[in-house]
Amino acid sequence: MELEVDENDLQAAGAELFADGGRRGIRIHGWVIESPRHSILNSSTVQEWEQKLQTSHLPEMVFGENTLILKHLNSGTKIHFNAFDALCGWKQEALPPVEVPAAAKWKFRSKPFEEVILDYDYTFTTPYCGSGTIEIDKDLNGRKISEETSNVHWEDCKEQIDLIALASKEPILFYDEVVLYEDELADNGISLLTVKVRVMPSSWFLLLQFWLRVDGVLIRLRETRMHCVFGGSTNPVVLRESCWR
Repeated sequence: MELEVDENDLQAAGAELFADGGRRGIRIHGWVIESPRHSILNSSTVQEWEQKLQTSHLPEMVFGENTLILKHLNSGTKIHFNAFDALCGWKQEALPPVEVPAAAKWKFRSKPFEEVILDYDYTFTTPYCGSGTIEIDKDLNGRKISEETSNVHWEDCKEQIDLIALASKEPILFYDEVVLYEDELADNGISLLTVKVRVMPSSWFLLLQFWLRVDGVLIRLRETRMHCVFGGSTNPVVLRESCWR
């Protein structure tokens, strides 16, 4: 169900919603926040990803073109979330496979006529906390292009996200939930990576969540929250907190 936004709230916040094909989002206080969404990867793209990741295993449903992008125009700060970077994290972490009685039949899941040794993390657990770069827009023959110059720099701090303030009844100007990948673990649970964002007149807040349930064995939850209060600073301050359970 799509969020209904009061035009008066948008005008009061100096915000503008936009939608173009699979791309939708909001412009507010120097930020452009958008969530392009498309269908799952086709077979040829799956093969490309497998080659790049050096694996023969991917989740059942990979929404490779689904992204959440938050870009601060003045500083060029771009925070974004995508399935490929998340799977790079899965491949690098390389957790051992979860031992379950039902795992024996999964050996034939991807190749019915060829036994596959279950020697990889089939839950696709990832340490991914998002991607961040600094992009400067340049004019090239009357056409604007974005040139990446460096990665976003994160620093440890004592300041925490004020969840009580976020619970206040402030109007929500934009909300979306983007699925990055999903696997039902051969009907023995679920592995799901999603990112949700909501934009208010005073700030934006997002939750990146990896949720795993292996029936009768374990539940695993990894969450990253980010919050940015709108202000006049050239360089925005974004708080990021991660929690693994």
